[in-house]
Amino acid sequence: MRLCLAACLCSLVVQTAVLQTAAAAADPLLSLKKGDRIVFIGNTLAERMLYDGGLETEIYRRNPQLDLVIRNLGWSADELTLRPRSKDFQDHGFELNDQKPSVLFAFFGFNESFGGDKGLPKFEADLKKFISDTTSTKYNGVAPPTLVLFSPIANEDLIDRKILAGANNNGNIRKYCDAMEKIAAETKTRFVDLFTPTLTMFDEAKTPLTINGCHLTAKGDELLARAIADALFGAAAAGKAEDVAKIRQAVNEKNKLLFYDYRAVNGYYIYGGRKKPFGVDNFPAEFAKLRKMTEVRDGAIWAVAKGDTPKIDDSKTGDFVTTPSNFTKEIKITSPQESAQQFTVPEGFEVQLFASEVDFPELENPVQFAFDSRGRLWVTTMPSYPGYLPGETPDDRILILEDTNGDGKADKSTVFADKLHLPTGIELGDGGAYVGAQPNLLFLKDTNGDDKADVRTLVAHGFDSADSHHALHAFEWGPGGDLYFGEGTFHHTQIETPYGPTRLKDAGFFRYEPKTEKLDVFVSYGFANPWGINWDHWGQTFIADASGGANYFATAFSGSVDYPDKHPNMKQFLVKQWRPTCGCEFVSSRQFPDELQGNYLLNNCIGFQGTLNYKMSEEGSGFHADPVEPLLASSDPNFRPVDLQFAPDGTLYICDWFNPLVGHMQHSIRDPNRDHNHGRIWRVVYKNKPLLTPAKIDGASIASLIALLKEPEYRTRYRVRRELRGRPTADVVDALDAWAAGLDINNTEEAHHLLEALWVKQHHNAVDATLLGRLLNAPEPRVRAAAVRVLCYWRDSIPEVLKLLQARVNDEHPRVRLEAVRALSFFSVPEALDIAVESLVYDQDDSLEYTLKETMTTLEKRLKK
Repeated sequence: MRLCLAACLCSLVVQTAVLQTAAAAADPLLSLKKGDRIVFIGNTLAERMLYDGGLETEIYRRNPQLDLVIRNLGWSADELTLRPRSKDFQDHGFELNDQKPSVLFAFFGFNESFGGDKGLPKFEADLKKFISDTTSTKYNGVAPPTLVLFSPIANEDLIDRKILAGANNNGNIRKYCDAMEKIAAETKTRFVDLFTPTLTMFDEAKTPLTINGCHLTAKGDELLARAIADALFGAAAAGKAEDVAKIRQAVNEKNKLLFYDYRAVNGYYIYGGRKKPFGVDNFPAEFAKLRKMTEVRDGAIWAVAKGDTPKIDDSKTGDFVTTPSNFTKEIKITSPQESAQQFTVPEGFEVQLFASEVDFPELENPVQFAFDSRGRLWVTTMPSYPGYLPGETPDDRILILEDTNGDGKADKSTVFADKLHLPTGIELGDGGAYVGAQPNLLFLKDTNGDDKADVRTLVAHGFDSADSHHALHAFEWGPGGDLYFGEGTFHHTQIETPYGPTRLKDAGFFRYEPKTEKLDVFVSYGFANPWGINWDHWGQTFIADASGGANYFATAFSGSVDYPDKHPNMKQFLVKQWRPTCGCEFVSSRQFPDELQGNYLLNNCIGFQGTLNYKMSEEGSGFHADPVEPLLASSDPNFRPVDLQFAPDGTLYICDWFNPLVGHMQHSIRDPNRDHNHGRIWRVVYKNKPLLTPAKIDGASIASLIALLKEPEYRTRYRVRRELRGRPTADVVDALDAWAAGLDINNTEEAHHLLEALWVKQHHNAVDATLLGRLLNAPEPRVRAAAVRVLCYWRDSIPEVLKLLQARVNDEHPRVRLEAVRALSFFSVPEALDIAVESLVYDQDDSLEYTLKETMTTLEKRLKK
């Protein structure tokens, strides 16, 4: 049975952008009974309904007397036969046998559609089996559920961002939608075509109704929800805005609790591999209470739908278990002054306090920070760590700390965003802040200039939440405007994108291009928890793996592999001294001594508590580092350095999580001795040199900003590139071209300036084959190597790219060859494999041998498919 949404979704009134219903559904409507349990399953289209609440609101509004129970189990990028979850997730109570649906809404087909014609037969077979299984299984013990299949929506072209999702995807989506309709008719399954009407909806809309071409905005969700409800239950008036808003609020309150349950953080401790010994004591009682609280919200929705005033009483939802501590050491919370006295630094250095909870009580458990273009420090805090406790509203925050009088100490704090849950990572850009708050990547923006976020957008989701220590972290812009962030082991992540699903199992780093919405895996490797990524002066990437204390030169193992494959063990570029680490940074500051420039700094937060220091040297195609005197050491057992970054004045800032008790295997996550109220930001200053005058970035002209690309400090250039990405592309490109015209590619320093120009163009996705060609042929091999990396990411836009890579495979310098062999792993043609093998005629080293083997393995597997 086909529910005719097309008949319900006829036109968009331009003035109000409200979807109009022209006719009632032509086919039999969905008939619900009192007490029905409706369960949503499927991909991101379903999952986002959990956050926006539009469809549930319409269902309750149109069926106020039925006391329905709705549970949304949508999960980003789910497919009919591919739904990866972390260990023992099925024990958490969210299988269909647990949820007992009498009605099942299924949203599939979008991620499968990227299989194209070749994948269509499998999809049809999988769908037939899915229908047969679900319509013959009595999940509630009484009768099989009524199944409603929903097709994927159409994709929307976002021309101004060059995201042609509709042009690229709609042909395949239509084929998969047609297949769903055909099979639904054959099996007499209810089917709702969302593709055809949304195609019209996008064509007629004056403003975008998706955030990225494939995922609906809140307005898009509202329009689609009304249309679906009309198709299911018959056309209905829009309803009073005030009444609809009340139902939506009640729905969202219920779904918020469902979210904390279904997408619980630290699942590996709740139901997975580390639930013993501590999880079995705490979590059963917590989640029993949470589920009863959710049922109380069901009742609130019923009351509001009927026009009554809801009564929310959680007094009978159960109690928590008291958690004893097994931490036997004496705990002494040191004051900032006491902690400062326990630092040891090399001669000539001193440690100064920038901010603490004494002056700013809201500075609780700071995790990551970033400097903005005005020199202010943005800090994420996590007092709700290790995660939501039923009945307590998480209030993690992003603070803006400011030194308004220039004395090196914060005197102003602004709460940019609150009511967050475990914001483990942050980076600024594009007029706002990208924030990792598992399982989502958020974009927060202030639109009225009061330094408070008034826009919150879920730009990507599907990041696993199995372990809050392993969640999205270590946010950094790459030189070319790609945003990098990592996650640790135990996680099974899958993200829907306009280019197809991106999946990662058991740790790695992601690479995200916000302007194009490309989100890929940068490194898929058996890390424990890679909490640290950074780039040297020439754009070479380095990754620190926190838990094991391992450190890697990333080029060798950042070639492409196909899920669920992972790169094998690789040699480290330094010998581990301590573990676990947290954050890495290269010394690039004239405020620091000359002999330290280019050194690799690495925080360590247990055992040795401080900042380790390594002298870098080049070694063939790769690097080697030797330990030198640590930059910072502390004897304060509470000091926990978790982030570090050079400030605009050239000093080094260190983020202090500050906690007497850390470690998530040795102690209960709910151990009462975990501290939730302290946090410090320290700065390391070299006393024998003056502070740098911070570069003028905020409000500076494009020409002035481009001139700053010559500055020696990496972080100055980093922030300048970030600022320029927000300026008009045409103006930036014109100014860059004029600036670059006067630079000499044969001068090593000026060749680096040209490389900076290329990276700024990469920020803007402004492909410049001419400039790239100059740099690919530069005399300086480090420039050539960096240019090959850009060529790799522009490979779809540069003519004869394989010919260009072939020349670099035969370059005289091993690092250029390394980059070229890596880049070939991103192709799927025999010629790429043939070119990669040409590198064997040259001397090999560990990195070259490793990368060639990995590229050959990836290409050979692809070519066999």
